[in-house]
Amino acid sequence: MKSFFRSPSPFWLLMALPSIPMTMAFIGGADAESLLHPTGEFAARFMIIAMIISPFRLMFPKSRFWMWMMRNRRYLGVAAFCYALAHTVLYIIDMGSLSNVLGEALLLGIWTGWVAMFIFLPLAITSNDWSVKRMGRNWKRLQQGVYVAAVATLLHWIFVHNNVGPALVHFVPLAGLEVYRIWKTRKPQLLNEVSG
Repeated sequence: MKSFFRSPSPFWLLMALPSIPMTMAFIGGADAESLLHPTGEFAARFMIIAMIISPFRLMFPKSRFWMWMMRNRRYLGVAAFCYALAHTVLYIIDMGSLSNVLGEALLLGIWTGWVAMFIFLPLAITSNDWSVKRMGRNWKRLQQGVYVAAVATLLHWIFVHNNVGPALVHFVPLAGLEVYRIWKTRKPQLLNEVSG
């Protein structure tokens, strides 16, 4: 049983589950536009889950669950990229031509989505042990680009749908946890500066 949970396969299967009805719908003739929102949402959700792991790990340092999530965090990032890629491909299909894509590329709700996608790309490509060893400290610096991607994703969500509520439901908890993480990690340094 332990080996089952140590294997990444069940985790990958769990993350792939939302894509099954989407794929079946697309094969069954659903238009690309109807699948844009769910693919985009799951890209954002998996990104957010990956990002909240560090704050929760600080809150519950002895929790086996958050230790396990920490070990599997890179998989969540890759899953976020896969859903974002599907979202992008469906968008291009829905637009019908390159000229249509370029025609609205400068709209705030659109170019922010492209920014997020272009940031996700190198993060996903380097989410493997070889890249971690090869890049050293630069790997962590590169992965910090996810914070820019998160802001771009938030803006994309808000301005494409002209609806702040659903986006904030997803991103406000993330913002709160990130504030906690920054406070928690810098607290010892601030205490040393005050005592010194």
